[in-house]
Amino acid sequence: MDNANRYADTYNATPTGPAHIRILDSTLREGEQHPHVSFSVKQRIQIAWELDHFGVDQIEISPVISRDHAEATKTIIKQGLAADIVAHGRALKGDIDTILDCGASWCAAYLGVSDVHMRDKLRINREEAVRRAVETVEYAKSHGLKIRFTVEDGSRADPEFLARICKELKKAKVDRISLPDTAGIMLPHGMRRYVRAVRDVVGDLPLDVHVHNDIGFALANAFAGCEAGADQIHTTINGIGERTGIPTLAEVATAIHYLYKIPNEFHLDMLGDLSRLIDTYTQISTHESAPLVGTAAFKHKAGTHLAAVLRNPAAYEPIPPGAVGNYRTIVFGELAGKTGAAYLASLLGLDADKASAERLAEGLKTLHMGDILDIPLVDGAKRKVINQTGRDSG
Repeated sequence: MDNANRYADTYNATPTGPAHIRILDSTLREGEQHPHVSFSVKQRIQIAWELDHFGVDQIEISPVISRDHAEATKTIIKQGLAADIVAHGRALKGDIDTILDCGASWCAAYLGVSDVHMRDKLRINREEAVRRAVETVEYAKSHGLKIRFTVEDGSRADPEFLARICKELKKAKVDRISLPDTAGIMLPHGMRRYVRAVRDVVGDLPLDVHVHNDIGFALANAFAGCEAGADQIHTTINGIGERTGIPTLAEVATAIHYLYKIPNEFHLDMLGDLSRLIDTYTQISTHESAPLVGTAAFKHKAGTHLAAVLRNPAAYEPIPPGAVGNYRTIVFGELAGKTGAAYLASLLGLDADKASAERLAEGLKTLHMGDILDIPLVDGAKRKVINQTGRDSG
């Protein structure tokens, strides 16, 4: 595919953007918070193997939920995967003990830091929140763990208190801080300010972003956070998670590779299979219009679109479908037009001259049946295109 995106790249260029963006995938933790989703131990192990081969940097799982979650965590850690296995729990010493029992080297702890979380969920004051956060980090570090601390609901916390608790976490030698938009209410420029405010008080301490999609801004906010100084985005396969979930692995990884053009080791061609694997395990069908992995992501229907795509797919495809494990499909029906009709005729072994194509196109319109046929075109296969004069155009 030729560089059809080169002019768009001039607008997208981010000279001050991140040099590297990491991915933590939380399908085994956040993903299981999606309504009616629960994986078996064997399924969790397989998902971890697949994610590791795909190339994520960290895989998150919560052994404190149940015995089978702990069993899965222990088994996954023993596999010796390249990705860090981050065992997730609350800001409680008991949860850290459970994590230690799993043989983890990385852990994550979370504590609500907004007034509504401290008052109505935790029933603690600000001083108690700071104490619990610092004690959790110190306890984990004293036992040889690396720890990421999540300031839950940080986007709705008092900025001065958020700055204070992050300073204290740094003093306690926390390894990473995760900045969530727990209720999914940030705008991209707000997310930038949020992350920059923390970056200004913690210096070069690594920062994650964990953003929810309640109003549809999760993907934009994830990258806005990275442009402001974070270096790791939390994802799940198909975006599953609490309520409307978090950014999808497919969209984040593809944007890193194709839009931000950041070097990576991702096996993007696994994305389609990963999506279908989760569909199978959860009985939740990915919407056909889901970007990149949906069945309609590379499906072309309108007459002018068909004419262009049959000559050069880059006219309407930002990337080749095979690059993300998907395929191109041509939809024939009343919108097909003369070029689409000619192509359909050629596939059926019929006369494909201009007059015949026009008659077929008109016939498709008068059927009033909408779409009548989808023809998959395997990406990379030779495409034989018949133009309106009936000549082979390649």
